[in-house]
Amino acid sequence: MRREGERLKNAHAMPREDLLSWSPEKAIAVMDANGIRMAIASISTPGIWFDGGRDAVPLAQGWNDYAAAQVAQHPTRFGFFATIPLPATAPAKAETARAIDELKADGIALFTNYDGKYLGDDSFVDTLAELDRRDANVYVHPTVPAYGRTIPELLPQVIEFAFETTRSVVSLLVNGRLKQFPRIRWIFSHSGGCVPMLAGRLEHLLGRPQFADKIPGGPRHFLQNLYFDLAGAGSPGALAALRHLMPPEQILYGSDAPFVKPQQGLAEIAQTAFSSEELTLIEYQNAERLIPRLQTRS
Repeated sequence: MRREGERLKNAHAMPREDLLSWSPEKAIAVMDANGIRMAIASISTPGIWFDGGRDAVPLAQGWNDYAAAQVAQHPTRFGFFATIPLPATAPAKAETARAIDELKADGIALFTNYDGKYLGDDSFVDTLAELDRRDANVYVHPTVPAYGRTIPELLPQVIEFAFETTRSVVSLLVNGRLKQFPRIRWIFSHSGGCVPMLAGRLEHLLGRPQFADKIPGGPRHFLQNLYFDLAGAGSPGALAALRHLMPPEQILYGSDAPFVKPQQGLAEIAQTAFSSEELTLIEYQNAERLIPRLQTRS
């Protein structure tokens, strides 16, 4: 039997005990202290794929079962995005069906790459088709790129995570997956990484004739139908670019807890130039549209 936390890879320089001591009660106390009514939980990097995926299926099932149990105990406080054992396609599809049909997951959580392949890759088409068939919410969190750290002195979240999100979005664009699977509701964390800053460049370079079949009309339409959350990316500069690209109906509040304290993100949002109507959309109405059961009040 593996020891608790044996596979923990702490790329965030948090005390190990802070990660291993999570409990629903502690989470609810933090939520109450910050005026957060409901939280959607998901698994973060490094995920569940170790040792060639030997234990990926039971790890996915175990986490999803635990998450579903917390939702059952606290239905007005928690939801969850289930994890699936990609890059193994058949088990991933099976766990998608179990998580959504039996456990009533609010969506599926993916990473930006698996074994160096980004989400637009042909190897993920069957999984994306299953998610599209189910009109699924799909939350994408960055992970460490296959090539490791370009600057060894830096933890990957300093710059690599933003580029990971960008690569995954562009992979979906240039492979035509956003056109091919229009019913997936994509949610990307950290204000979409570098996508808002590069939107003009993408418009220019991916709006060329060779991409017309897979990105008809150019990238902007497809980008503006994605959802970006504000987790760990609510600074004035990041939000200026985000607001220029994304309509407020496509922006979601995200905390990135426990790696970022919720009060930090909430303070940043409070200092922005969002109108009160836009803040209402961002703080809860957009999420309620994606996940109608969040409208339930305790």
